[in-house]
Amino acid sequence: MRVLRGRAPAKVTLSLRVLGTRPDGYHELDALTVSCSDPNDRIALYPQRRGDTVSVAPAGSAPTGAANNLATKAITLLRPRLPADLPGIRVRLHKQIPMGAGLGGGSADAATVLTLLGKHFALPRRDLERAAARLGSDVPFALRGTPAFLRGRGERLVAAPGIASLTLVIATPDFGCDTPLVYRAWDELGSPRSDRVLESDLVDGGLANDLEPAAHAVFPLLGAFRDAVARSTDRHPIMLGSGSSYAVVADDPDHGAAIAARLRADLYLPTVWCGSTIPSARTGSPGSTAR
Repeated sequence: MRVLRGRAPAKVTLSLRVLGTRPDGYHELDALTVSCSDPNDRIALYPQRRGDTVSVAPAGSAPTGAANNLATKAITLLRPRLPADLPGIRVRLHKQIPMGAGLGGGSADAATVLTLLGKHFALPRRDLERAAARLGSDVPFALRGTPAFLRGRGERLVAAPGIASLTLVIATPDFGCDTPLVYRAWDELGSPRSDRVLESDLVDGGLANDLEPAAHAVFPLLGAFRDAVARSTDRHPIMLGSGSSYAVVADDPDHGAAIAARLRADLYLPTVWCGSTIPSARTGSPGSTAR
């Protein structure tokens, strides 16, 4: 095995509707999700004599124990399909996607590991998909990477055709949001629907995130952060996943770069990125306006 390298793009949930609580305790979702080029994590896989290990930079940006890191769990699940004489694998993660930011960094890392090993060893696609499903609800989407509606508890993917590449500016505050706490607050608040909608032809009824009221109740600083992003960009910010990141849609890459630079300056915030989304196979020309 030679050294394998790849990049794990961020997951961006453009719209998240929570339809209710399921009998298994999870929540029924209908979420339009895309992959974005920035932020991304850089991943390298090296053969080594001992068992599978992981190293992470910068320190503290992801779990460093192999048993707790999704990237090494992905290797463990694929082991029965890999050559019997394959030595251990060392995973090096250079993290850019923050934890607790609603950007699916851990799932993206795991999906990239599956993709790298699957391509190198010519594994059947179905083996990668089965491993992804066992790793977590977000990993099957990250493995596919193209726009999709996530339904059920997020494990069912329905292709979202006709979505062209979008330029997104993503801003993450210096704190994260705990997903279980946000969902628990959503239940306790009486299952609220978001009344902040971005009119768009991507989704009937526009883009909205039903978890936003709950996230703001649990993390009050998030409301102030959203308002600061709105003032700086003069755009309607979309909360991503369960927070803490917000994104705005730019007109084009140059416009996005200008918005990102202004956000960094206005908010004294280094964690701002401008990226492009992966389009679906059949693309259209989506537009959006705030209401």
